[in-house]
Amino acid sequence: MILRLPSSSVRARAALLVLVALAACDRATSLPDENENGGAGGGQDPVHVVGEADVSINTAQERSAISPYIYGSNQDAGDNAWTVRRYGGNRTTGYNWENNFSNAGSDYQQSSDLYAITSAGIPTSQASVPGIAITHFVDRSNAMGSASIVTLQMAGYVAADGNGTVTPAETAPSPRWTRVVARKGAPFATTPDTSDDAVYMDEFVNFLVQRYGPASSATGVRWYSLDNEPALWPSTHPRIHPDTTGARELIDRSVALASAVKAVDPSAGIMGPALYGMAAYVTLQDAPDWDAVKGGDGWFIDYYLDRMKEAAQTSGERLLDVLDLHWYPEARGDHRITDAAATTPKDVEARLQAPRTLWDSTYTEDSWIGQYLSGYLPLLPTLERSIEQHYPGTKLSFSEYNYGGGDAASGGLAQADVLGIFGKYGVYMATIWGIGPSDTYTSAAFKLYRDYDGKHSTFGDTSVRASTSDVANTSVYASIDGQSPEVLHVILLNKNTAGAVRVKFTIAGGTTYTRGDAWGFDATSPQITQRSGVTAISGNTFEYVVPALSAVHLVLR
Repeated sequence: MILRLPSSSVRARAALLVLVALAACDRATSLPDENENGGAGGGQDPVHVVGEADVSINTAQERSAISPYIYGSNQDAGDNAWTVRRYGGNRTTGYNWENNFSNAGSDYQQSSDLYAITSAGIPTSQASVPGIAITHFVDRSNAMGSASIVTLQMAGYVAADGNGTVTPAETAPSPRWTRVVARKGAPFATTPDTSDDAVYMDEFVNFLVQRYGPASSATGVRWYSLDNEPALWPSTHPRIHPDTTGARELIDRSVALASAVKAVDPSAGIMGPALYGMAAYVTLQDAPDWDAVKGGDGWFIDYYLDRMKEAAQTSGERLLDVLDLHWYPEARGDHRITDAAATTPKDVEARLQAPRTLWDSTYTEDSWIGQYLSGYLPLLPTLERSIEQHYPGTKLSFSEYNYGGGDAASGGLAQADVLGIFGKYGVYMATIWGIGPSDTYTSAAFKLYRDYDGKHSTFGDTSVRASTSDVANTSVYASIDGQSPEVLHVILLNKNTAGAVRVKFTIAGGTTYTRGDAWGFDATSPQITQRSGVTAISGNTFEYVVPALSAVHLVLR
């Protein structure tokens, strides 16, 4: 079966464009209701309660570590405290570290140029400094206290010059391109030889190790990604890799590059295959050899894990540390929720419910995935089973994802929901794609977990059991720090667009809580402010009213 593939250029633009304001229902404040004070309203105007939910928390059950690396990004926006930053995207496939030229592919006129440095504010006078686009990035990560992911080139060729558009007649191999070779097979040079018609990946890794130390050091590059969205190379980079990517081809290229990296830095984490979405997960975008090689594997992800495990057994070292995927939801209201036009009430509702596709077996989204590939949903349990069955010990990453609506309340709530899901269900790493200055609600969602009080206070590092009786209208996530339940963090979301929800809490686990503080944002503003606290706790039970389209971080003591 040929799976429907959205245009790569449209998808890329949708991820990068600043998303416009949502419809009135996404911005509206709640209606007044007599004698009903909103707990998250900070003692402001009364709110209209339209529903109730029961929340149960047990601090002694389902304890699991929350990875610190789920709070990452591909771009910088505002003053967000990213824990990990990724140097990735379509531009990286054709990046030449020796001269800093890169190729835009179908994103912009197949252009080879110096965008990799000019977009970072690096003067073109420094273009001849080897790897400066990457060292500038890693330097910034280290200054921010963030770990770094660097994408390595694997499609076969990188830009040889900055002379603009590459024509069809100049498709690689041609003088417009330089070959990519995984292993040099000779001593590394401090300054790479730009006249030898080859760019060596292991020499590049050595260059970074010599500058920053190995991945195991405090400043070293922690992870290397095996290129970017290989199933789309023929459409994103037809001048580099015009032929449809083969399943066996991708394995061979991945093993060669991963082993070359590990030979230089055994402590480096290897991430792959950076698949763009579901059609790549299932058949590697209808790889020409998929039917011939798949054997008993249910989808390409199983095949990839099996082959990387076999390669590790042969080489004696793990060549895949992190299964890395991209996830741009296909869920629809009147539009796909990641589209800039997705602002209608139906779009808002679809966006608010879309995170359930990650975990909830009772929910089926309105999308071609929900219609034709529902057997792979919910996504996270399916991926966890694949890892456990085909390559145990492999971690899971989403190095690109975005739920749209970044400048509206529904986008902030969806992002806060996704961060809670990533923490609860053991995702190892996640770096959002396309966040910009206008995505104030998306930024607020990160701050709700990472800087809710303006003093860099954070959600806990250990997830504990938390559930709600109404998953359509509310979401709840709870955590403690380490093994100590004295302070309990609760993220509570009201996804109801019509009004407030009264939430009845019951907490177990052996610790008695007597008071709580609260911070949050709502449909009136993405600014996180302190809200009315919790004082009437009796026997570890209490009620809290959350206004429409709002998120609150409760800290119970």
